[in-house]
Amino acid sequence: MTKIFSKQTNNPYSAKDIKVLEGLEPVRARPGMYIGGTDERAMHHLISEVLDNSMDEAVAGFASRIEVKLQANNTVTITDNGRGIPVDKHPKFPNKSALEVILTTLHSGGKFTDKIYATSGGLHGVGISVVNALSEHMRIEVARDKQLYAQEFSQGKPLGKIEKLGSISNKRGTSVTFRPDMSIFDKDAKFKADKIYRLVKSKAYLFKGVEIRWSCDNSLIKDNNKIPTEDIIRFPNGILDFLIAELKQDSLITPEHFYNTANLAGDMGKVEFAVTWPKNKDTAFMRSYCNTIPTPLGGTHESGLKSALVKGLKNYAEMVGNKRANILTADDVVNTAATVLSVFIKDPQFQGQTKEKLVSSSAARLVETAIRDHFDHWLSGNPSLSNVLLDYAIEHAEERIRKKESKLQSRKTATKKVKLPGKLADCTRKSSNDTELFIVEGDSAGGSAKQARNRETQAILPLRGKVINVASNTKEKIMANQEIKDMILALGCGTGKDFNIDKLRYERIIIMTDADVDGAHIAALLMTFFFKEMPKLIEEGCLYLAMPPLYRLAAAGTVAYARDDAHKDELITTIFKNKKKIDISRFKGLGEMPAKQLKETTMHPEKRCLLKITLPTQNNLNIDYSNTESLVEQLMGRKPEARFKFIQENARFTQGIDI
Repeated sequence: MTKIFSKQTNNPYSAKDIKVLEGLEPVRARPGMYIGGTDERAMHHLISEVLDNSMDEAVAGFASRIEVKLQANNTVTITDNGRGIPVDKHPKFPNKSALEVILTTLHSGGKFTDKIYATSGGLHGVGISVVNALSEHMRIEVARDKQLYAQEFSQGKPLGKIEKLGSISNKRGTSVTFRPDMSIFDKDAKFKADKIYRLVKSKAYLFKGVEIRWSCDNSLIKDNNKIPTEDIIRFPNGILDFLIAELKQDSLITPEHFYNTANLAGDMGKVEFAVTWPKNKDTAFMRSYCNTIPTPLGGTHESGLKSALVKGLKNYAEMVGNKRANILTADDVVNTAATVLSVFIKDPQFQGQTKEKLVSSSAARLVETAIRDHFDHWLSGNPSLSNVLLDYAIEHAEERIRKKESKLQSRKTATKKVKLPGKLADCTRKSSNDTELFIVEGDSAGGSAKQARNRETQAILPLRGKVINVASNTKEKIMANQEIKDMILALGCGTGKDFNIDKLRYERIIIMTDADVDGAHIAALLMTFFFKEMPKLIEEGCLYLAMPPLYRLAAAGTVAYARDDAHKDELITTIFKNKKKIDISRFKGLGEMPAKQLKETTMHPEKRCLLKITLPTQNNLNIDYSNTESLVEQLMGRKPEARFKFIQENARFTQGIDI
């Protein structure tokens, strides 16, 4: 009979092969279990572990100042003015101080009950001991009970007993200085000033009562002028300051931020939140934290926030009679928002030692309950703002549903699918009868137009900046331009030889740009596109120019709008002739015009003025394509000298210029 596993008979396995790791040996043997790896990112996690201890002292109300000092030799010092780590003898280890026990023993510390810390980032008593184990050198100084103590370690082992350095009068707290052991970490790993500075700022945002003093060796920031060598970091408005700093000058759907702090039920902690909705949904983000620990993978606290916002907005929609809100999901409400969420809870449960995701099951309910009440009050107290937010969320929901349906909807050819550009806010009418597509200048103007439109018959396609000049570029460049591709997809009728008027998805195409020189230039570029690529669309009378006003005039209850300066002067001498004081305001652009005014002046079919784009004819019979093509080439083509000649020949027809 063949002997199975015969090779193993020469390799016996017995009790002497069982290795028992003691003290901090498990950390040095398997560092990835504790800090997620041995790369540069993991090395920076050591700083987080030490800084979190100081933040816990601040959150508990015992520290008001933290100092972070980065030195040139890959060494960092973190100091706080908290209570100081205990230095008296530990009852279980009478030959060791509590300080030495904490630094050399896993699962030791003061965070296993809520007597010392009501909430904390440290949970398992391994953070500072892990840092010690993975440090080539560590020095701890403790100022406590008017005495200064110090102890040094190397690779997790004490280099001597704790020393009493002398008396002090007005100092307290803990100072930790350490240098990572590069026999553990990647040889090229180094502490990066910009990463640590961002970490320090984020901690200051999360607890408005703390001041963090930053200092850094100048040699570490010589190539990064944005990082100061010294800074005092303090944010009196906490995460609201963080939200404002992240958004910078972005235009907002909700200029008033949804921000507050609330206690969790059952004395379980508190939650702080700051939410706003930027007009450009690409700038949306979610930053969440638990006990000042960042949770980039989210978790149950984020779930609670999402539920509160979605349910709150749906409830508000029901109160105002908006039945369309039943399609809303978290994607439409939260994923379009800029959000910062910070919770402080007792005994949080994280996924793994690196704590990137909160998994405490109770957090979802606690956070939802705490935020929901505040959100309901915020919505009911700001009806105009809330209605704008509701419309914005519904717009996003409709766009999401359209995208989903477009992936499923097959064309008659059975091999192609209907595709629509993502930023198109389509109308709901299934047929093209009496429908309109407004091609709008910019996302900001597009947002106003979406609020002003008739959803059933009016679609909005915002374009970013000036489209490519089709008269002076190659076909390849034209068809690679995203704005051009979006228009072609939205219209659905093809271009050039593939153009089919029967497939046009709208009855009217309306170019709507600002009533200024830039707006006129964009309109000219768009008209050039349609003439070069879809001339039949113009021939069939489908292309129009919107005529938005440039001025608003008001006096003694009379309001009128002027298209340009000449029209303004005409109104002043006619309907405002006998008015003593006329208030004249100039619109900066469509994006600055309130949706209500945009609707009544430019978009409402019964109140607006449209200019139909037509092509010149020969003897009022046939369209003169030849002369029109020549004129377009002269004005928009590749030869600047042709434009200069045209200007010279026609300048005398311009008002206000003497030739």
